[in-house]
Amino acid sequence: MVSGLINANPVIYEKKQRRVRRASSVGDDEHAIEPIDQIEFEARFVRVFIFLTFLNHIRDIKDPEHPYSLEELKVITEEAVEVDDDNSYVRVTFTPTVEHCSMATVIGLCLRVKLMRSLPQRYKVDIRVAPGTHATESAVNKQLNDKERVAAALENPNLVDMVDECLAPSYA
Repeated sequence: MVSGLINANPVIYEKKQRRVRRASSVGDDEHAIEPIDQIEFEARFVRVFIFLTFLNHIRDIKDPEHPYSLEELKVITEEAVEVDDDNSYVRVTFTPTVEHCSMATVIGLCLRVKLMRSLPQRYKVDIRVAPGTHATESAVNKQLNDKERVAAALENPNLVDMVDECLAPSYA
């Protein structure tokens, strides 16, 4: 991690429980789902499943400064992940713990790299800093969504090591 912490005492939040998928059982019940309802239900289920898959890819990324996950620091929340599977589009909006966070670009790069490694190439990924939460929000957003800048950052071995450390699984 980084020496000389920018946010020495971050607020730590409890992680949300992971949702468990269960097989539904429809019997000879008067309240059973009718075929047309079943199609709508299945489509909604697929959308929810895809959303949770995306969320599970990023929820355990570690903060570059602290031994906590981005979810525990509320840098990432469920509400901040938008998935449009029909258009192959994902937007992740993150909230740095402090307005002047110098690690915002590293956090965004970690999110982008994790999704690049996890998702099919058909997805366009848009990483954003939540509006009004960072002093240089537009510059960070521009940096995180510029393919050439991201590629250049990933050529820096020190930066790649830092990203890999943040993405490494924690078994705590």
